[in-house]
Amino acid sequence: MRILVIGSGGREHALVWKLQRDGHEVVCAPGNAGISRVAECVEISPEDIEAVAALATKRGFDLTVVGPEAPLVAGISDEFRRRGLPVFGPNREAAQLEGSKAFSKTLMRQCGIPTARFTAFTNPATAKFFIAAKRFPLVIKASGLALGKGAVVVRSRAEADALIDDFMVRRTVGDGGATVVIEDFLVGEEASIIGITDGERVFYLAPSQDHKALLDLDQGPNTGGMGAYAPAPIVTPELQTMVEQQVFAPLLKGLRQRGIEYRGVIYAGVIVTAEGPYVLEFNCRFGDPETQVILPLLDADLGELLRAAADGNLQSAVRSPQSAVSRHALCVVAASGGYPGRYEKGKVIELPPPASRLSPDAEEDVVVFHAGTTMLDDKVVTSGGRVLGVTGLGSTLPEAKQKAYAALNGIHFEGMQFRKDIGDKGIRRSQGSKVKTQKPESEGGS
Repeated sequence: MRILVIGSGGREHALVWKLQRDGHEVVCAPGNAGISRVAECVEISPEDIEAVAALATKRGFDLTVVGPEAPLVAGISDEFRRRGLPVFGPNREAAQLEGSKAFSKTLMRQCGIPTARFTAFTNPATAKFFIAAKRFPLVIKASGLALGKGAVVVRSRAEADALIDDFMVRRTVGDGGATVVIEDFLVGEEASIIGITDGERVFYLAPSQDHKALLDLDQGPNTGGMGAYAPAPIVTPELQTMVEQQVFAPLLKGLRQRGIEYRGVIYAGVIVTAEGPYVLEFNCRFGDPETQVILPLLDADLGELLRAAADGNLQSAVRSPQSAVSRHALCVVAASGGYPGRYEKGKVIELPPPASRLSPDAEEDVVVFHAGTTMLDDKVVTSGGRVLGVTGLGSTLPEAKQKAYAALNGIHFEGMQFRKDIGDKGIRRSQGSKVKTQKPESEGGS
């Protein structure tokens, strides 16, 4: 197939990479420096829906795959379907699962999906009055899109009041903070369960675990994700079944009952508590950096899966269930100095050759996914907060970690920062050691 991928991050590089490995011809809009080395890139903003739809119409792609959440929430899939263009991604109404935490949490409550108790507010004074009678810690979330910075654990009334002012008055996360959701704090370990769905059936990808905090031991400010690994040992077969039955099945049923058609990715961020799994959030697209570890482990033809889901006929592409994953993947994000706050761009990136490799028969290799990169005077330079995702593969999780960090040691750009403990929770758990949760990763989304 000829496939158009929309987006410019590490997730989109992973999608392009996997689709090409499956034999498809791929174009990306707008792409990045890494994607431009392997595929045609067209300079169009993902949020310019008219321009993207016009490109798809002119070029006659067999499928368009929408990577980021913002164009999905803005209705890009609605416009494509109005024009009769095949597209993978939920429509505007369905994308509210990520675009409005107030909508998502209310739907979960109505469908009996386990989630933290919550209340939504549109008035900052009312939100502060509510908090005055609550015990801490609490979680305060911007209801709308906030680039992974819209969910924070607050441990005092003063901290909560200041955050409400930031979100609702000063709009530090934009319009996404106009409504806030205040919910109970949950203690546990987080996992990402991601599935491809046609609205009725779900093809589940390998469970993974993201690392939201900037620093080792889950310390420091929240980010969009500093690394991930898959499969996550916290997600046992029994837990996977629980999530499928208690989360995905009632969610899809509830959407259908409300006349909402959902064709795309459903991403459930869950926290595994002593009482069982609770849903922290839903996302309407592939996770980043989870995509960089789950796609290298996928045996099936990704293009066939996405097209079948887009057509509402996922069963036609799923000839057999996804076999048990025998390999492990671990991704470490190399970020700009200052991220997730202000950072400088244009730093030259030194990448040892080969900068991206993964042979079909290798189980111990590395692939470097570009996220915030661009070309300047024939050099690859930084253009975002999260710059690269270095993914290692191995027969064990420690081996995958060793491969990723060994490759990362050969990469350099001014101000580069990265966590050194990605995957340690999974390694301890797989070795039977007790996992100590320093700061629950219930603070935000990818």
